[in-house]
Formats: sequence, structure tokens, C-alpha cells
Amino acid sequence: MTEPQRKLHLNAFLMSTGHHEASWRLPESDPLSSTKVEHYQHLARAAERGKLDSIFFADSPVLFGEVGRRPAGKLEPTVLLTAIAAATQKIGLIATASTTYNDPFNLARRFASVDWVSGGRAGWNVVTTAGPDAARNFGVDDQPAHAVRYERAAEFIEVAQKLWDSWEDDAVLADKAEGVWGDDNKIRAIEHEGKHFRVRGPLNVPRSPQGHPLIVQAGSSEDGKKLAAQYAEAVFTAHQTLADAQAFYSDLKARTAAVGRDPEGIKILPGIVPVIGSTEAEALKLERELDELIKPEYAREQLAKTLRLKPEDLPLDRQLPADLPSEDDIEGAKSRYTLIVELARREQLTVRQLIGRLGGGRGHRTFSGTPEQVADAIQDWFFAGAADGFNIMPPVLPSGLEIFVDQVVPILQHRGLFRTEYTESTLRGHYGLARPENRYAGSEGQQLTSIGSAF
Repeated sequence: MTEPQRKLHLNAFLMSTGHHEASWRLPESDPLSSTKVEHYQHLARAAERGKLDSIFFADSPVLFGEVGRRPAGKLEPTVLLTAIAAATQKIGLIATASTTYNDPFNLARRFASVDWVSGGRAGWNVVTTAGPDAARNFGVDDQPAHAVRYERAAEFIEVAQKLWDSWEDDAVLADKAEGVWGDDNKIRAIEHEGKHFRVRGPLNVPRSPQGHPLIVQAGSSEDGKKLAAQYAEAVFTAHQTLADAQAFYSDLKARTAAVGRDPEGIKILPGIVPVIGSTEAEALKLERELDELIKPEYAREQLAKTLRLKPEDLPLDRQLPADLPSEDDIEGAKSRYTLIVELARREQLTVRQLIGRLGGGRGHRTFSGTPEQVADAIQDWFFAGAADGFNIMPPVLPSGLEIFVDQVVPILQHRGLFRTEYTESTLRGHYGLARPENRYAGSEGQQLTSIGSAF
């Protein structure tokens, strides 16, 4: 059989003891692992053993949910990635950072620094951060409107990319004989003035190994898809059905082409929560055991917040109320709200059943089966035009990732769908993406001598 030319891209989404909210209650789990660097270094090395493209950390500038429900508190992900970079060699390193509660200069510098520390393996998952709780941590009474957050995000990315280009690749001369370290004419002030930001530049970090760290995006609302089409190079998304995944894939690829970008330059990676057993019955048993460990009162509280209701409006053994808000009325995570409501309506789930379905992946597809069945599920969506790869979300860590790496990845490799060795050294290389050209190369710009002195 001729080996397929198109290869899967696989990212491991790492979250403390695993994505299932009750995973921390299993005898094997360490409920204190969320702040242990060694835990994440071990996971990263396991993912690298499987030749995965990248690992990824979600983040939010707010304490999310009730601390009684599951391990809470997260290390700042770009700091964590520097420790992981030292413990790995090839795997890509992606961290989430908000465009609503950061400034472009500091964040551009942070990701450029991670790219240097890791030798060109950094990626930035761009989020706009929904919810009033985050806003209040920054002295704001409520979150900015959805459209405003995405408008700010687009300008934020534009400024960051200008800053990453403010040094040409050959600006550093390091000429000891002539006593010249760098060429002032190849470092420029960007002089950005926009609606949300005014940034002079240049960045105080040379252009990093990848030129630009990889841009990842996860919003699936209309505003989110518009932002992704313009800037994203990988997209993490959530779908419950093949038809929905195919529609999203086709739509986003078309939007990307419409703005003048190559659709192959954006990789779409739906989330999948693989519950793996040596037999299908064993996998289903593990899924039931995890679901039975969910405390309904905590899960209902979180579901009520998502649906903009009070917990008492959601009796556990009844279906969702008929008069829910429409997506247009939601200023937070619009696409996830719609996914949850449609799942409940489509399958006529009670609140208790819906809580169980969301417990493993918060709306991402959960699939229980043998390694062969999991590989089949991944291959089916890949061949059906629904995905360029997958965001792997193990329900339990580290065991779920280790089983995926040791038992599912070899099947995909045997089928010719996934690499057997790394052929590139950068995250962009793993995703088959070119290093961006410097927008300022060869042009005249602001002389460095007028920018200022450290003395």
C-alpha cells in the first residue's frame, strides 16, 4: 500500500491529574501534581517519546471554579515551559496567554524568550478571556464586550508580530575584531499607533529562532473564526459530531483562503478525550468509574454559570429549561455555550447525564475503546475532512498519556499516518509551516541611536 503523503498532527493538552474532573480522586493520582514541575517534565518527555508535535497548557488570569471540585491553582505556563524546555529536546511548547489582560510588548518579549530558551519550540495560544471575575482582577467592573475583545486581540497579535520583526535576522554581528556587536540599521522602532495600543519598539530581544512563535487560537464563534482565519496557524476546537467537525473544518479553511492565506497554513485540531482499555468493556468500565466519582453539586454549579442560570434552575433529573438565552445574548465563551446546549437537546440528556458527558472534556468528544478503536476514530475524522490532527486530552495523567503514546501512536505509525521520528527541530517544522519573512527586512526605519540609552 502506498504510504499517505498527509500526516496527522498530534498535540497533548496537559492538565494536572487529567481532563476528567474526578481524575484526582483515583488511587493512582497525585492531587498535588498541579504545582509540581517534575510532573509536567515527565509528561512532556512521554509526549516526546511518542514524537508528538507539541504539548499545550491552558490558562486564565482567574481562579476557575470551586476549589472543592478539582485541583485548582496553576503555575504560569510560560514560566513552566522554560523548565520543560530544559528537560526535552524536540517537542513543541505551547502556552495560553490573554490579549485582554496583557500588553503586547511584555507578552511578545515573553514568547520570544521562550522561543530562544527552547531552541525554536514556542507557541502562543491566543485567548480573549471571558467572564467578569477575570476583569475584576484587573480593576475592571465587567468584561469588555465579545466583539471588542476580539478587535483588541487582532491588533494585539499585529503588534506582537511587528515587535518580533523589529530585529532583522542578521542584526547581531558579534564582530570582536571591529568591536561592533550589532547593526543599528537592522533594528527598528515599529511606531505602532492603533485603536487599542501605542507601541514604539523595538523589542529588546533579538528575532527568535522561529521568527515568530507559532500562533494558536481556540475560539469557534464568528469573531473567533475571523481571528483564526487572519492569524492562526493551529486551531484547537471542540466538536461532538463528525458533521459539525466537517462543517467547521470546511468553513475555516475557506475563510483562510478568502483572506489570501494558504489553507494548508492553518492546522485544525479537534479535542478528543481517549478513555483506553485493553478491551472495549474495560474502557467503558473506567469511564463509568470516573463519572461516578463526580460530585454533582460542584458540577451543577459550574454548568449553571456556563448557562447563566442559578443551580436551583437545573434539577439533576430533568432536562435543561426550554427558555435558555441564545448565543447572541452570551458575552463569554459563545461557541462552547452553544455546543453544550445542542448536545443536551440533541440527545435529550438530563442535567445529571449532561454533567457526566461534560466531566471528561468540558464539551470535547470523549471516546472509549481499545487502542485500535481509538486509532480508528482518529483516522476516520482525519480522512473525512474533519481534522488535520487532534488535541489529545487524556482523562487521567500520567497513565492516559502513556497508554496513548505506547499503544495508540504505534498503530498510527504502522498505518503511515504519523511520524516515526522527528525530522525537524522547531515547532513550525513539526507542523510543516515556513519561517515567516521579516516585514522590515531591507527597508529603512527608525535609527536606534534615537531610541534611548540604558545609562
